[in-house]
Amino acid sequence: MGFSLTVTEKWSGLTLEAVLRDELAFSKKTIHQWRMEKGIHINGELTPWKNTLSEGDILTFALDDPAPSYPPSQMDIDVLFQDDHLIIVNKPSQTDTHPNEPGQNNTLVNAVVHYELQSGRTGYIQPIHRLDRDTTGAILFAKHSAIKPLLDQMLEKRDIRRTYTAIVQGEVKIAKGTINQPIGKDRHHATRRRISPGGQKAVTHYKKIRYDAASNTTILSLTLDTGRTHQIRVHLSSIGHPIVGDTLYGAKKAGHSYQALHASSLSFVHPFTGELVDVDAPEPLKRRL
Repeated sequence: MGFSLTVTEKWSGLTLEAVLRDELAFSKKTIHQWRMEKGIHINGELTPWKNTLSEGDILTFALDDPAPSYPPSQMDIDVLFQDDHLIIVNKPSQTDTHPNEPGQNNTLVNAVVHYELQSGRTGYIQPIHRLDRDTTGAILFAKHSAIKPLLDQMLEKRDIRRTYTAIVQGEVKIAKGTINQPIGKDRHHATRRRISPGGQKAVTHYKKIRYDAASNTTILSLTLDTGRTHQIRVHLSSIGHPIVGDTLYGAKKAGHSYQALHASSLSFVHPFTGELVDVDAPEPLKRRL
């Protein structure tokens, strides 16, 4: 298995190596491996890498991905966007992103592997980020090993913009603000995190969408500068507005089991096509008030 890319006008006149190194940002190790293994064809032929490319040329990349990367498991999934390189799925609540213990195979990644195998692909699937078990919304997965490190780099550089929607207890008075508090482990609880002076830097931006007096809850839109475990949950609890349903961080017990946090959108420039991928995930939270 492999993948193909079409040379754009921007790449025309460049050498293959320049495109791989400067335009697509592949690592030196990856480029060297393709060169040694003669793993890239131009218009179906092995062509010297010093030759310049022309718009419309087809670059075909050979890949030797292990498959499947996780055991497949039958589960309906909500695909928000996909192409030959990546797939974005709307994660339901009460579902882990990936296995957390040996033998666990009822996670979202297992379901996406099954979906890919049913589509005739290798089943190589790797999550680029994760959501807590009770958090819903958009998650990005790599479909092959060549794009995964590029997406990982984009996530690390914050070139993948993620927006969240949360319903919190009480009325948030300030229309918008930033919570800049370091987060560390809670030594008294195995899974909980807490605000800690010695913790990792964590920055959360929020904007008030609306307040619902009947339920005494506020809907917030949030973006992150950092991606700490439980970051939004810890930060909102720290200002006295825990997320509805999040009893781990101080929310009152409610007559439902959901945690009202949703990854509502995902936006980034596709590393191969240069096109903007801007995906909105259906927001069930707004229908719960």
